[in-house]
Amino acid sequence: MEKILIVEDDEKIARVIQLELEHEGYEVAIAYTGKAALEQYEIASFDLILLDVMIPELNGLEVLRRVRQKDDKIRIIMLTARDAVMDKVSGLDSGANDYVTKPFEIEELLARIRTQLKQRMMSQEAVDQEMTCRHLRILPMAREVYIHDELVYLTQKEYDLLHFLLTHRNQALSREQIIEAVWGYDYYGDTNTVDVYVRYLRKKLDRDAPSIIASVRGIGYMVKE
Repeated sequence: MEKILIVEDDEKIARVIQLELEHEGYEVAIAYTGKAALEQYEIASFDLILLDVMIPELNGLEVLRRVRQKDDKIRIIMLTARDAVMDKVSGLDSGANDYVTKPFEIEELLARIRTQLKQRMMSQEAVDQEMTCRHLRILPMAREVYIHDELVYLTQKEYDLLHFLLTHRNQALSREQIIEAVWGYDYYGDTNTVDVYVRYLRKKLDRDAPSIIASVRGIGYMVKE
């Protein structure tokens, strides 16, 4: 059963949405403040968050930012006022998957939810599939990397960095993009950290073959087919 977190400070609206979602067969939890939403997120596993922008303690955009620091898989639909254009833009720029303006028809909301959950399932299936790149074979479910059937030990950050580069192959990625994706938005270290970990990966993975991680002058790195 798919689990949805409703973050909405209007108890009547939250209750109506909850009843509709439970009627559709979803498991539902409710948070009335930004802090309560983050607390629920930390202790439970959700497939989708319905996130109102105007909530007390921490607003919806700040909750979105903090969740996205840790999780780029969960689907997030923002609930915004009809004329709040900047909220919509900020939400999408910060990682929201979709937005619905208030007041809304419940049928539209349910359709948006179904679409996002379907996309999440398809995305997860793609992530779980075995990946290959030249002499490497990667098993995402097990977080294992092989060179010609020989298991290579990688630290958590080394694996996360390699996986991010591979899932964005043929794209020149800046050090800042890599830091945000692998280390998180609140990482305050130097972007030279990326250079250090690329050296670690090259030492472990390249051996006598040309490096799978190419340097892009003035930008950062990329894995090129």
